[in-house]
Amino acid sequence: MSEPTSPLAIADYRKFWLSRFCAVIATNGMVVIIGYQLYDVARSAYGMSIARASFQLGLLGLAQFVPIFILTPIAGVVADRFDRRYVAGASMSVDLLIATGLAISTMTGLRSLPLLFGFAALHGTVRVFQGPALNAIAPNIVPAALIPRAIALNSIAFQAGGVIGPAAFGFLFATHHAVPYCTSMVLYALAAITLIRIRSLPPPPPEARRTNPIRQIVGGFQFVWNDRFLLGCITLDLFAVILGGATALLPVYARDILHVGPAGLGQMRAAPALGAAVVALWLSFRPMEYNVGVKMLLAVAAYGAATIAFGLSRDLELSLMFLALLGAADMVSVFIRSSLIQLNTPDEMRGRVSATSGLAISASNELGEMQSGVAASLLGAIGAVVFGGVAAIVVTAMWARLFPEIPRARTFAPQYRETTT
Repeated sequence: MSEPTSPLAIADYRKFWLSRFCAVIATNGMVVIIGYQLYDVARSAYGMSIARASFQLGLLGLAQFVPIFILTPIAGVVADRFDRRYVAGASMSVDLLIATGLAISTMTGLRSLPLLFGFAALHGTVRVFQGPALNAIAPNIVPAALIPRAIALNSIAFQAGGVIGPAAFGFLFATHHAVPYCTSMVLYALAAITLIRIRSLPPPPPEARRTNPIRQIVGGFQFVWNDRFLLGCITLDLFAVILGGATALLPVYARDILHVGPAGLGQMRAAPALGAAVVALWLSFRPMEYNVGVKMLLAVAAYGAATIAFGLSRDLELSLMFLALLGAADMVSVFIRSSLIQLNTPDEMRGRVSATSGLAISASNELGEMQSGVAASLLGAIGAVVFGGVAAIVVTAMWARLFPEIPRARTFAPQYRETTT
């Protein structure tokens, strides 16, 4: 029997990909609707001003980040000690229950800020356990030679789900407010059942059960802190996205600035993922090879410029274009940064550095939403978005000076690391 030439030729991988795709659609779509409902409830039921309601969106990001920050070490232990199919499947089942609760509360009109915050925090908790377990399954079912292609296909599932979920759920919400959550229930059920049908995975090595995840993460932090090149790469994205994130305020733009409602919100949430997916597809055929450090800095600056342009736009089509450009620039930055981090990290440290990088990514996304909400309460939504874009450009210029190792990176070759003494 000949060896498979594509991960899609492997039945277990097809099940895994379908499960991941369904879960990404359900998660991205549900998060968009929760944000819109929370903002709408704050404005209509609680009579909050735009500034105060915008601040609630910031708190929503914080509610999802806190469990990620606290439970990441525990999630790593669970993923290493138990069957990852059941860990991920169980988390999807809990997400199904969350979607059920949101559907019932929406149909009965029992919407309130504490209820929505509670469901959002629970969803953030579930994501902590689902991510590590799901990401670790592919290497167990795909031959080593096909892992790079599997990673590329996983990215396609993630980006495509990021486009389909927000756009589809925005339209579904416009037809009936409970329909998106009912759709999530079906998708999570399909994702969990499909994942469980994957053949039994090999048990983790005995040493994995003895690993102290807290010590691993601390070690990763220490290694990154003492390596100027890695520290610069990771913190550039961390601070640029924290300061320049505009997605948390999209409900404000949809309801009170562009006046396009939930359907327009779905399109706006999907636009960055669409731009990122197009660039990811292009990079799979024409990967970057030279002047990668400078290109990463330019991509982050372009991200900030697109954020400013979106913040000032008053036309939906223009706003969608700028959001797509924002996502495209972010994809370039992510591609270069991820490659540089992986290739400039010793193999024995990659797991811990990846954990540190993953926590930084979560911090940039969720804390970015918190920052946007606070800034909007002080500057207004438009002022907050424009300020964030300007801040991202300023951070890029500062990091080019503070970490000259980054612009000196001509290729992905691991020859630029400089560890502090």
